[in-house]
Order: sequence, then structure tokens, then C-alpha cells
Amino acid sequence: MSECASRSFALTMVSVLRIVVLLAWAFAQTETKAVFAHFMTGNAENYTAKDWEKDISLAKKATIDAFALNMGMNDLHPESLSKAFSTAKDQDFKLFFSFDYASNGSWPRERVTDLLKQYKDHSAYYQHKAQPFVSTFEGFDAASDWKRIKEETDCFFVPDWSAVEPHKAARHRVIDGLFNWNAWPEGPHAISTTVDEDFLDALGGRSYMMPVSPWFYTNLPGFDKNWVWRGDNLWHDRWQQAFQLQPEFVQINTWNDFGESHYIGPLNDARSAVFGPEKGNAPFDYAKNMEHDAWRTLLPYLVSQYKSPNNKTTLAISEEAVVSWYRLRPGEACRAGGTTGNAPNHRQKEYPASKILEDRIFYSAILNFNANVSVKVGDESPTARWESVPENGKGIYHGSVPFQSTGRVEVAVTRQGKKVATMQGEPITSKCPDSDKGMQNWNAWVGQSESASLRVHWEIIALAVLLVSLV
Repeated sequence: MSECASRSFALTMVSVLRIVVLLAWAFAQTETKAVFAHFMTGNAENYTAKDWEKDISLAKKATIDAFALNMGMNDLHPESLSKAFSTAKDQDFKLFFSFDYASNGSWPRERVTDLLKQYKDHSAYYQHKAQPFVSTFEGFDAASDWKRIKEETDCFFVPDWSAVEPHKAARHRVIDGLFNWNAWPEGPHAISTTVDEDFLDALGGRSYMMPVSPWFYTNLPGFDKNWVWRGDNLWHDRWQQAFQLQPEFVQINTWNDFGESHYIGPLNDARSAVFGPEKGNAPFDYAKNMEHDAWRTLLPYLVSQYKSPNNKTTLAISEEAVVSWYRLRPGEACRAGGTTGNAPNHRQKEYPASKILEDRIFYSAILNFNANVSVKVGDESPTARWESVPENGKGIYHGSVPFQSTGRVEVAVTRQGKKVATMQGEPITSKCPDSDKGMQNWNAWVGQSESASLRVHWEIIALAVLLVSLV
């Protein structure tokens, strides 16, 4: 081989190695991020292996990395837990513990340690930096327990101690990071990143787990809860903020908390127990026929964009779709049911619930190119437009329109006169059914265009080309 050819070959190999190194770095950066879904084990007491298989399969399809298993002292069901880990192992899915110190009191240190020792080495237990990942719901008063727990289990500890100010929580050396539960705005306002930035500042480079949630309405006298926080554009806005802040972890609140209406998992028989007299004692079942599955439709793209924000153009959208959500009745059509806007027992200013949530239809679409959107409510067609458009025309589009009439809802996306995706939704009505005791249901109905199964994947060649351009 000539000297010139040898030099050319060497330069080619150097270029190839650069690409390989950069690809490895890019994927390593992606691997450090993860998206979890908060899972209420109290709602899975009677789960069979098939129930766990269904939920885990849907979570994997949505590209969720793990379930954070919320466990109160009286919500620990060993048989169901064993089925969960066995099924997760079979499906190559991960789980980790989120000890709930608020629902049924504080966990004894020994019980936490024993449970972690039992499962921390299980192949389905989520690991971070080769350590078993552990979180909590509150429990700041038991912070001193975790020094000993960590010594005995070598866990990576990211608790939610949101009841105290972030800088106070962050002063505890025992933490490896913090989870912020506050995923909802206070009052009739869009959510901001102020609280998130306080956490990031307090943590000083340690891990931050950012909350993302689509909704919040609860009316459970059995738990002394009856309020609504603003949802509206929240599912869209919060993901945009996650793209901006780039936290190490995102946790979706929640997979299956039907009583607080922020579930994105499927409705199941456990719902009845939540609203029943032995638990929440709700005046009516406000999750009945109110599926939220469509909120998961956009998750593969959203999760990928969060994990690799600079590589949006490498994400393939093989099927365009539109998702829409709204309440089925105008805010003042039915009795408020004692529901307040904001939570007085959280020391928040009280508003009429109808002033917190807007009478609007919200819609998000995943598109390869720009397109037009239109909305029909009965015989009326309010003027619809996109309020948020992605760079370069590819990605998530979002908007909303007010509804002032009743009737069946249709949200249609068209391009050059041809239909791209159409969502046929439940009708909006001013009638208040006797089954709900004439009360307003502040929960959201969520739907999507037919056959909307998004298959988002990485195009490695495009990523390599992009990385080469950065060298």
C-alpha cells in the first residue's frame, strides 16, 4: 500500500472512530435519562399476572422505562408484588420502590431495609449507576433513617420531600437527588418552571426528578379531598418544559391513580374500590367511561425528544395522529359538588372550580409536515389554529378552541385538502345525569384518531451524519 493510500486509510479510520465515539457518547447521554410512571400498588391488590402483563406491555409501548411502585404501609401486597417482578422480568421491564410515608404513616426503617434487600438484586429492579434506585412520597421526618438504609442496601436515593422547601431538603447529605411532586399549577394560571428551577439550584448538580402530569381532579370525602387543579394545556406545556430544563429523570404522575384523575393507564376493576365506601366514598364514579389512554399516544416521540433534544430530526414518524381532550360539560352547567379550585387544606387561595378550568377543547398532533386543523362541536365550527408549532415543521403541534355549544366533537387535521387524521369524540352536553347526582364531572375525556399506533424509532444513519457535522 502506498504512503498516500495508507494516510487516506488512516484518516478514514480516524473519522470512523470519531463517529463511533460520538455515537457511544450520544447513547450514553440518552441512557443517563429515564422516564418513570408513578404506579399505585394499592390499586393492584388483586392483580393477576395477566393484569401486570397488560399494564407493563402498554408502558413499554409508550417507552416508559420503569414503574415507581407507590407503597403505603397498608398497601403492601406480597403476592401481587411477586407477580409484578416476575412479569417485569419476563417482559424486560423495570420496577423500583417509592415508599409512601403520607397515606398510612411512616415506614419503619427495618421494613424498608428488608424489602429492599429482598428485591434490590432482582433482574427487574431498576438500577442507576449500578445501584438500586429508591424514591418516596414525603417522609422528610424519617430522613435520618436513610443513612443506615443506604449503608445496608447501597441504594441510590431520590426522595420526594416536597412538603419542605427544596433547599432544606437538599441539605441532607443522605440524598442522591430529589423528586418534586408538584406537577400542577396553583390557581387559574399555566404552570411555570419556577419550582423546578428552585430544586435544580438547591441540588447543585445532584439528580433532579421532574414531575409531568396531565390533570388533577379529586372528590373523595373518605380521604378528605375535593378539589381541582388546572389541567387544560398541562400535558403539552409540561413536556415542553422538560425539553427545556433537561432533568436527569422525569416521573409521570400517574399511571393509575383514578381517584385523582391523572391516570394515563387503562381503566380496570380496581377503579370501583377507589370510589367505594370502604375507601374514597366518592359521590359518583368520575372515572367511568373516561379513558385517558390516548394521552400515551404521543409519548414515544415526547420521551425520545426529551432524551435527545438535539436530534429531533432523526426521529421517524411513521403514522401521523391527533389526540384531543376536554370536559364533557360546560363548567357552570351542573352543580359544582363542593369541589373547589385549589386545595384549601394546602393553604391555597380558593377559587370556584369553573374559574380554574376553561371550557375549551385541547388538541395535540404529531406530524411530519405542517397541516391545517379544524374543530366541530355539533353544527358549529369554532376557528381553530395551532398555538405551538415545532421547529422545521416536524414534531408535536398543539392548540385549543373554546366551546360555546353542545354536540358531538370532531378534530380534523388536513393537508392540501386531504385528511391526515380525524378524532371523533364524545359529545359535549349541558345535561347533568342522575347517575352523577346532577354534579359536575371535572375529569377529562381523552380521545385520538383511529388507528393511531405511533412507531417512533431512531434512524442511525441520520444520527451519524448529524454527529459527523459536529466533529
